[in-house]
Amino acid sequence: MLTLKFLQKVPLSLKESWDFFSSPENLKILTPQHLGFEISNDLDDRKMYAGQIIAYRLRPVFNIPIEWVSEITHVQEPFYFVDEQCFGPYKFWHHEHHFKAIPNGVEVVDIIYYKMPFGFLGKVIHSLKVKQDLETIFTYRRAKLEELFGPYSE
Repeated sequence: MLTLKFLQKVPLSLKESWDFFSSPENLKILTPQHLGFEISNDLDDRKMYAGQIIAYRLRPVFNIPIEWVSEITHVQEPFYFVDEQCFGPYKFWHHEHHFKAIPNGVEVVDIIYYKMPFGFLGKVIHSLKVKQDLETIFTYRRAKLEELFGPYSE
């Protein structure tokens, strides 16, 4: 089992933060354009709720589409939600999104537990590409959030 953790402080209230992050449509804003992220099911413009299914397509390598379906399994507004892969590129994917009010903003913490498919080959692919790709996505997200909401200052 692999784990990644990312922390960022944003200059938003807890409610503003929840409103932004709990909107599935904002996933596209936070994903690098080169990945070709597209939600492929109708979400009826609803905020995330436990049991919600989100289907999407990515094109991470050679523009080849990958289908990914996640379920929002836990929601405690405005403090956290969890998405889990139902099917997609990973053998296992559990992504926790936590929000905590701090002075002048919110601390956003992402914790991802995941497992690569394909045994030893999956480990090699992870070390050569996947880990760096995940870190690049969250680096992009950090920059995008600062662009949208400004830098956090204490």
